[in-house]
Amino acid sequence: MKTTFVNTHKLERKWYIFDAKDQVLGRFSTMIANKLRGKDKPCFSPNHDNGDYVIIINADKVKVTGSKESQKTYYSHSKYAGGLKSITLDKLRDKNPEKIIFESVKGMIPRNRLRKDILLKLKIYSGENHPHEAQQAINLNDHE
Repeated sequence: MKTTFVNTHKLERKWYIFDAKDQVLGRFSTMIANKLRGKDKPCFSPNHDNGDYVIIINADKVKVTGSKESQKTYYSHSKYAGGLKSITLDKLRDKNPEKIIFESVKGMIPRNRLRKDILLKLKIYSGENHPHEAQQAINLNDHE
């Protein structure tokens, strides 16, 4: 018996729409990361990018539990001395709500050569509208 691998170039990728309204951030991000990597497919292989495209709408309405809204902090560094910047979740929600979900999903993707290609298939929008109507995305409001 031989193991057959799906050629990444011949793989048909689907588009999915997820609505982040009233979803808990961690559980929601886990579903998204699994779709992006293709872990729900029978042809999953950790060294191939077999995942699908994911569109997330209503990113500004995602929920967090406990007191994370005021206590969770996101850090970035400019690589210069004294270049550490921090911002809390509630301020980031006002400034750039898409980054909340992006950083959460990014932390669930393995840190390897495929990471950049996997994250490029993630499209996040803070409102109801998105510019991907031509892709005829499958709406997954039921969240499998």
